[in-house]
Amino acid sequence: MINQGQLALPRFQRHGAWKADQIEGVLENIVRVPSLPIGALLTLEVGDEELFHSRPIVGAPALNGRPQMHLLDGQQRMTSIWRSLNDSYEDMSIFVELGEDDKAPEIEIKKRWDRNAVRYPVWLESPEQVFAAKLVPVHILCPGSAGEQRMNDWCVKAGVETATVMRIAKLRARVASYPMPFLSLPVETEQETALDVFIRMNTSASPLKDFDIVVAQLEGAVGNSLHTMIEELRQAVPATKDFGRMEDLALAVAALLLGKPPLKKTYLEKDFGEGLASVWPAVCEGIGRGIGFLRDEAIFVEKLLPTEVAVYLVSALWARVPQHGHDVEGRARTLIRKALWRASFTDRYLKTAATRAYSDYMKLAAMIANREAPDAPELFDELANPLPSPEELARAGWPGRRDRLSRAILSVSLHKGGYDFADGAKANADNVGRREYHHLFPVGVLGVERDSLYASRALNCALITWRTNRKIAAKTPRDYLAARAADALLGEADVRSRLESHMVPYDALIAGDYDAFIAARAARVHDAMTRLCRGETLSQSHGTLGAVA
Repeated sequence: MINQGQLALPRFQRHGAWKADQIEGVLENIVRVPSLPIGALLTLEVGDEELFHSRPIVGAPALNGRPQMHLLDGQQRMTSIWRSLNDSYEDMSIFVELGEDDKAPEIEIKKRWDRNAVRYPVWLESPEQVFAAKLVPVHILCPGSAGEQRMNDWCVKAGVETATVMRIAKLRARVASYPMPFLSLPVETEQETALDVFIRMNTSASPLKDFDIVVAQLEGAVGNSLHTMIEELRQAVPATKDFGRMEDLALAVAALLLGKPPLKKTYLEKDFGEGLASVWPAVCEGIGRGIGFLRDEAIFVEKLLPTEVAVYLVSALWARVPQHGHDVEGRARTLIRKALWRASFTDRYLKTAATRAYSDYMKLAAMIANREAPDAPELFDELANPLPSPEELARAGWPGRRDRLSRAILSVSLHKGGYDFADGAKANADNVGRREYHHLFPVGVLGVERDSLYASRALNCALITWRTNRKIAAKTPRDYLAARAADALLGEADVRSRLESHMVPYDALIAGDYDAFIAARAARVHDAMTRLCRGETLSQSHGTLGAVA
């Protein structure tokens, strides 16, 4: 069926290959007596129209027309068997060792390499030398008339006696008669059901990603390689590496630009690949401008990102903003800032995030296009999505635990620069990823365990360099700040400024009252949060927060 193009792979299947020991194992199970199972295959019957774009198994002839079946599970087994029986591996040759016991012949794989147009080891090209080593190439065991002719030709060249030819013929018969069980999904199976069944059965491999499906759709629809497009985007916007999987981001942004929710159901639509190609320039522009905007807002890397929705929602919105739009661009920036921080500080996207992001995006995009747009997104509804109180901010946990509110607090705290306590370096995209979470009131000073919820609060955290973190150790705030002031060029004023750049109230910190400090910092962060969630910027020209019109 593979040879005749009747059995093919859906093109979302990845091209991963088994290692040599896995190939040896499956072939030995086939040629031994009695044979051992290698597991059932999963196929999907193809009707008048293929549910998925297809491709041939690696090394097999090109498809000519529509196949009868798609191989959903068992790609690695069938690819290994096919390529072994057709000798199509460039870096290895596979043999059966003819020992004394015909019941359990062993498979032996030899590495191959080319040099100066010669394939090494050279002796493996000689049937006589191979047979002298008691080896027989697996490809002469291939069933069918072509395989039989291959066996006869090789045996003549190797000088194989009749008795051994009969032994080889028996091995060929074992391969030809090996029972290959398979489960077949009927023609009526829906696309999403077929994929769900595949994912559930394919427990030995990493789960199928939405991206893998769209790769096949795009290549089938417009002939473009999504892998190549993603790599070009990665080169154009290197900062994307700091915000999770670029592939998932690109699909989500494309879905929103196409007016669809970023869900698997959307990606399964057969025309999604073609739609992605049509909006790809806007996807690239939006991601580039979106990530630049996030960094302007002091969200430099993924560990500062309160919610993944923020990246694709902001990027899709920036794709709708005219370049050099002057007042239009300024108004859009305010609107997107408001959306970003409300997404970060409210519970809007805790459930059904993709659907809600789609709903909000459609209304936000309309507001960017027309300032008189009548409907605001639910994200802006103060009653449905209220901002946290200072008391709620005070209870937020440690940012390293991937809590949304905790990360939002940490990101806001860097808005005034986040200068390191000791070296005075400003937090930026290049250095913040190497900074460490620091307890402003060390757990030792508080007399609690390191994982104590009392000490491990977002408002007791600052991002500083590891060197500064080691210098501070378990000193009280007054002691370590006095040491920093002694070393700083401008003394205490310099250190005060650095602390204030993290929205840390200096006087409350050195006073040594932990609960009073948490309350004071909560009030400061709450004020900043409120301004940002109105779309305002925060003044960095002085020690207190201010709004810029």
